[in-house]
Amino acid sequence: MFKFSSILPALTFAALAFGSSASAQPFEDDSWSIAIHGGAGTLEREKITPEKDAEIRAALNAALAEGSKILKAGGSAMEAITATIILLENDPNFNAGKGAVYTWDKTNELDASIMDGSDLSAGAVAGVTATKNPILLARAVKDNSPHVMLSGKGADQFSREQGLEQATPDYYATPLRLKQIEDVHAKEVSAADVDYKFGTVGAVAMDSKGNMAAGTSTGGMTGKRWGRIGDSPVIGAGTYARNRSCAISATGAGEYFIRLGVAHEICTRIWTRFLAVRDEVQATVPTDKDGVPEYYIHASEFALPPEEVQKIADDVIAELGEIGGTGGIIFATPWGQAGYSFNTPGMYRGRATSDGAMSVSIYGDEE
Repeated sequence: MFKFSSILPALTFAALAFGSSASAQPFEDDSWSIAIHGGAGTLEREKITPEKDAEIRAALNAALAEGSKILKAGGSAMEAITATIILLENDPNFNAGKGAVYTWDKTNELDASIMDGSDLSAGAVAGVTATKNPILLARAVKDNSPHVMLSGKGADQFSREQGLEQATPDYYATPLRLKQIEDVHAKEVSAADVDYKFGTVGAVAMDSKGNMAAGTSTGGMTGKRWGRIGDSPVIGAGTYARNRSCAISATGAGEYFIRLGVAHEICTRIWTRFLAVRDEVQATVPTDKDGVPEYYIHASEFALPPEEVQKIADDVIAELGEIGGTGGIIFATPWGQAGYSFNTPGMYRGRATSDGAMSVSIYGDEE
């Protein structure tokens, strides 16, 4: 599925055989990749009807196809993830935008964030109440303000000033979400039980120019109080992107993702391991009598293999579990990889790459 060279012996041979002209490019110039999620939790076959299963898969496929179309046409990673997340926000099956859950007071408070890996610009909003597509508001904060995060009434005011489409409270009044909060009020079910199927949405991508982007959008937790904010709008916890290492979007028990700084932690570990591998390769290059290497390995000439990237993601999610956190992440890397890691029974997810691979999954035993 992944299109790059990353085996150390091959790189060593290239350096020896071709000297300074050696090139083991990790991916073609027009390579791109994208991964999406629609929440993680107790997603088990016996708990989801065949009809709902098909409906969710159709929604994920449509969102993945939209992002892939943009990337295939040479569009930016930022454009691709924005369009993808908008489709998921407009679908009441997910806890974002139209399908946002209710607070204890039966209101809707939405959070979102977005980040451009090419320049580390980012925008985030928390506790917004009237923007139809919060990911567009997060992007407006990134593009049109000197700030990174806005919240509450100020964010709502900024949304109106930016001319973004507004939504009235009845827009969010889906039968499922109303029943969930009513059940919580009636103490027929705990808020924790309601939210163990997290519906946060997100997308990460690498475009054909090698630029990366990540975005996340959520309605938060059913029955949340006191202006609670989770990880989704927190840059470094629920969302992070940097061209040199990865793009991450998270879903799950937000408090734990914040404590561990999951998104940034994964990207940092990938970069650290990448540097170590580069040094390992450089150490195999012969030197002259003065100790000067015959060839200097350039960072663009190799990539971390997929199993190493996957292990890093899995290790961080395992640490999340050790402190009590549940959920998952999706990732994209500079080497054309797109994947995910989660510690729940399932996660709504999908990925596609420029080599034609495309898949959508729900349950933990699926690829």
